Amino acid sequence: MTGETDMFEPFDPYADRLREECGVFGVLGHEDASALTALGLHALQHRGQEAAGIVTLDKDQFRAERHLGLVGDHFSNADTISRLPGMAAVGHVRYSTTGEPALRNVQPLFAELSGGGFAICHNGNFTNALTLRKQLIEDGAICQSTSDSEVVLQLVARSREKKIVDRFIDAIRQMEGAYALVALTNKKLIGARDPLGIRPLVLGDLNGAPILASETCALDIIGATFIREIENGEVIVCTPSGIESFFPFGRKPARPCIFEYIYFARPDSIVGGRSVYDVRREMGRQLARESHADSDVIVPVPDSGVPAAIGYSQESGVPFELGIIRNHYVGRTFIEPTQQIRTLGVKLKHSANKAIIQGKRVTLIDDSLVRGTTSVKIVQMIRDAGATEVHFRLASPPIRFSDYYGIDTPVREKLLAAKYSLEEMRTYIGADSLAFVSVDGIYKAMGYDGRDNANPQFTDHCFTGDYPTPLTDLSEDQELARIPRLVEVR
Repeated sequence: MTGETDMFEPFDPYADRLREECGVFGVLGHEDASALTALGLHALQHRGQEAAGIVTLDKDQFRAERHLGLVGDHFSNADTISRLPGMAAVGHVRYSTTGEPALRNVQPLFAELSGGGFAICHNGNFTNALTLRKQLIEDGAICQSTSDSEVVLQLVARSREKKIVDRFIDAIRQMEGAYALVALTNKKLIGARDPLGIRPLVLGDLNGAPILASETCALDIIGATFIREIENGEVIVCTPSGIESFFPFGRKPARPCIFEYIYFARPDSIVGGRSVYDVRREMGRQLARESHADSDVIVPVPDSGVPAAIGYSQESGVPFELGIIRNHYVGRTFIEPTQQIRTLGVKLKHSANKAIIQGKRVTLIDDSLVRGTTSVKIVQMIRDAGATEVHFRLASPPIRFSDYYGIDTPVREKLLAAKYSLEEMRTYIGADSLAFVSVDGIYKAMGYDGRDNANPQFTDHCFTGDYPTPLTDLSEDQELARIPRLVEVR
């Protein structure tokens, strides 16, 4: 086993992280709709950095701006906002879990339907989108993108229902998987959350204008008031005369994604009534209770490991220090020309603080371990800075299974915990010890006694292999049919 990057593979400092999903935002009935949407997307930028788009409704005219790159690269100037007039808007930031990062896949997608214009964007992944797409094309549909969102658009267009809301409901009844959808019509702002509530969506209010967003941090940035979460399986319809709710799937117990708390949501967001920051800090406390190592200093891998490291330090009594300094100005397209330079690539993003590290026994805290390649370099960097011992602790259980709900995990063969035992992983990354918080520990940090294996409280398939929905697009001979359930490393 080796921690070196393949000599023909460009080094990507973000390749060993879980890729964020996407973020959605919508507003109805505000004269600054496009500017508010741009600000909301800024707050949701952590959910997707490949592309951003906004569609506005100006009386009966829809206008769109869609670009590859960051929100600030395109939606921070007055000229762009002036091209997006109107009292209603929807916006999207994207990381492509399906469909290549091309302009044709940038959302919101828009089409003229028989009842008028219809713009749609979504966060998540439909696990039967390829199957439905194939059927649509065989029936004569012409697809302009490779995005899941276009499947919904096509189904809405082909629905025989008369009202646009009924057509929308007819479309999502045919979809499987995880999603939070926001759509804009000539008169309505529509939101929907999948039957299990795997992907998040919240409702806010700004001076009487309803706001839909992936996270509460997007409400905070524009000064909107948080009203409530959209319920699992709910379709919410906002019009100038009020708000209506529909539950086309009936009422089911919610199973939101546990990774919103571990990694994806911003620390200052409130998800499911819980402070994300507080939960992550408690995960660190639980990690310390389960697997404390004797050390002199607790060092987070910034920025993702910081809240958990604070909790670990508070529980263990070992001082918290910024032993690693993060460079926040690293681009995502840096390619090193030689093997010698590639081995230094981790220092583009992280540098050891020698004054804190030298001569110390260090406990490193991070939120998760994916492929392990970056962890190898970070452990070595800490040793090179003079640490006498390096103990690695992870504030999530081992990621053993791929995700199909909008998180871009590597194929299972590239997940370190799917291939190796705990001791083999420790050897691979070069740490003196390695430990993960347990599955039950995650649930305890969320306020439960543990995981209810009969009726799990969260969607946690990356750890347990317990996929809560059908995975229609997976072929029968794929690994899924052979995986065990609830395998845990303590």
